[in-house]
Amino acid sequence: MPEVIFNGPEGRLEGKYHPGPRPDSPIALILHPSPQHGGSMNNKVVYTLFHTFVKRGFAVLRFNFRGVGRSQGVFSKGEGELSDAAAALDWLQAYNQSSRECWIAGCSFGAWIGMQLLMRRPEITGFISVAPPANMYDFTFLAPCPSSGLVLTGEKDEMVPYESVKKLVDKLNQQKDINVQHDIVPGANHFFQGKLEEMDEAVTGYLDLRDESPAAR
Repeated sequence: MPEVIFNGPEGRLEGKYHPGPRPDSPIALILHPSPQHGGSMNNKVVYTLFHTFVKRGFAVLRFNFRGVGRSQGVFSKGEGELSDAAAALDWLQAYNQSSRECWIAGCSFGAWIGMQLLMRRPEITGFISVAPPANMYDFTFLAPCPSSGLVLTGEKDEMVPYESVKKLVDKLNQQKDINVQHDIVPGANHFFQGKLEEMDEAVTGYLDLRDESPAAR
């Protein structure tokens, strides 16, 4: 799992990259929780998501937003982090120009950034949004949501009420030809402590569904 350094809008960005097994392997970008609360690419949810996609033969990149680890710059409340994510996706695509599929996955703050990137990059074909903070950030930009995906929440999330996420998912599913699946991991808190295996199983199950059912796309 090579460490990589690539250019971002405010300087160098630090990442971990795992190449895919084939030139046309699908790609996935993984985004971490808020740096203001200790979030980094080494967050356990991010690490687990990274390896979930690696196991399925994706080329996968996770990286530190500006001001985290060896990434240059300072936190900018989301606008700059969205630019960082776009630069990371550019880098990932440049190394995988024959890739047939592109996914975005994020946890908490990273889920919010990921959904914004989804709106700006039509090549993204699917998303995994873990513990999206629908009660803390504005998700109204998802109008319409351009891709189907999975929203995953913990039953005992102490930071984001279930009702706020359900309201968001219900709104997205009103759109034609969009299918957003909402799974709840029993007993899991916001960062799925002690429930990472169950989270991995839920994401793997959804990716299986997308592989098997064109209607789920």
